[in-house]
Amino acid sequence: MELSFQKYHGLGNDFVMIDNMSSALSLTKDHVSFLCDRHFGVGADGVILVEPGKTSNTAAFMNYINADGSLAEMCGNGLRCTARWLIDNNYIDASCTHFAIDTRAGIKDVDIHYDVHKRFESCCVNMGKAQLESQKIPTILHPNRRFERTGSACAIDVVADVLLKSPFGNFTFTCVSMGNPHAVCFVTSWNDLYDSAFSDPQNKCLETLRVDSVGAFFESHAAFPQHANIEFVDVSHAQQGSVSMRVFERGCGETLACGTGACAVGVASVIAGYTEQEVDVHLRGGVLHISWDPSGVVYMQGPATQVYSGTIHLL
Repeated sequence: MELSFQKYHGLGNDFVMIDNMSSALSLTKDHVSFLCDRHFGVGADGVILVEPGKTSNTAAFMNYINADGSLAEMCGNGLRCTARWLIDNNYIDASCTHFAIDTRAGIKDVDIHYDVHKRFESCCVNMGKAQLESQKIPTILHPNRRFERTGSACAIDVVADVLLKSPFGNFTFTCVSMGNPHAVCFVTSWNDLYDSAFSDPQNKCLETLRVDSVGAFFESHAAFPQHANIEFVDVSHAQQGSVSMRVFERGCGETLACGTGACAVGVASVIAGYTEQEVDVHLRGGVLHISWDPSGVVYMQGPATQVYSGTIHLL
């Protein structure tokens, strides 16, 4: 089978994007793994089949599949790429600045920002409300803190700064769901972690953290029955309204960027008292602007880029 595709990325988090508006295409796990293979296939963090919306007044359904063939509830970078794909492929008029996309985590509203030359510049996504209840994340970790947002009328029990032991040292996690499970670790003292956690033990920092090993350990930790996306965060510049993160994505491994991960970090940063409502999250692939409004809705703004188009033979 000859398959046409387009390659997109959001801050280096890359996807094989396929037009399935006819709903005629069905991919096996082996197909997805082959497409995502960076040596023998196209190479990507995941595959996105763009399909007809499952709800009225939505432009499309983002059928996102991880590189290992598992289905994902949400992908923030993938959602921005899907929004741009719909415009690039004339399913959405280039003059349109607002529309909605279906995902497994529900309907997501997107706002398109154009530059002075009317070219696509960035996409702001309403990522919905962050879920903080342990059973909705899900995690078997028990809530250990009562949290009340400034400007909010209610308080909620959250899982915050819970210590988990590992062969690499002790890490503390704050748990958030953005339609998919996240465990956010703020590291304030890198030297407290074991040498085995770093590629260069003489220079212990976020850049030398062995995310591939440490992240993999916690991604499949018993505390997370559906596994979890794991974020490691440096907050040394939090007072200036920015944090830096690296992420180990569930079913994928370390990626250059993770939109839902950046949202989870933004929310967890507020819970931990490191930042205010808005924060710039620096990922290895670039910067995402995250805002958590008093109603609980999280907004994410960032770019989406088309790399190339092609065809590939699938067995």
